[in-house]
Amino acid sequence: MTGWTMLFYKEVLRFWKVSFQTVAAPVLTAVMYLMIFGHVLEAHVQVYDGVSYTAFLIPGLVMMSVLQNAFANSSSSMVQSKIMGNLVFLLLTPLSHWSWFFAYALSAMVRGLLVGAGVLLAGVLFVWQSSVLNFSLMPTQPVWVITFAVLGALMLGSLGLIAGLWADKFDQMAAFQNFIIMPMTFLSGVFYSIHSLPSFWQSVSHLNPFFYMIDGFRFGFFGQSDVSPWLSLGVVGVCLTAVSAIALHLLRTGYKIRG
Repeated sequence: MTGWTMLFYKEVLRFWKVSFQTVAAPVLTAVMYLMIFGHVLEAHVQVYDGVSYTAFLIPGLVMMSVLQNAFANSSSSMVQSKIMGNLVFLLLTPLSHWSWFFAYALSAMVRGLLVGAGVLLAGVLFVWQSSVLNFSLMPTQPVWVITFAVLGALMLGSLGLIAGLWADKFDQMAAFQNFIIMPMTFLSGVFYSIHSLPSFWQSVSHLNPFFYMIDGFRFGFFGQSDVSPWLSLGVVGVCLTAVSAIALHLLRTGYKIRG
């Protein structure tokens, strides 16, 4: 176990050394979304009975931050190591593909959960200082919150590993982030309920696995969701298994990392 834990420790240190950029900056971005959308739409939009729009928005922003930062951590680490040429030092070690996978996926999960916790704390402070909002952000079913946060972070950490293995330069990595990850997170119900969409786009949303992660996570806070949390758990579990299997296969075969 020592090999993968040391690589995991190295990956955690990698993002923690620049935590102002990797943790604080994403939290600030989410707070900006909260301030803008919360203030502008609070009096005009209500999704669930008894749940204000700001309350609805905060869990979505938390989960969006978890997913985006888990992906960014593993993908940027892998592609940076390939471009700088220091990946060869890992190839010289007797670490198995399982060790690589656990180290990169778990370190990505840690970063995602740290950023998510920061966004949730900022949301609590936002609610506390606002005299017009009167609701609590205490989860009604914390087991669902933890389950979807952990599974979502692991899935995006694994997906980031696949993207990092595929990309040969930062431009390709940015394209993956901007044209796949960003649209899927923004179109997953972070800022709205899919029931407010036309029927065609509701059907399209049901094909987006990010929707199930965010909807299940939000269910843990309010006990209300657009689809059953058990359906969301099943979809997320299947997607995590598939993405993890692909990442492990690429690591085992040395895809784009061995000559």
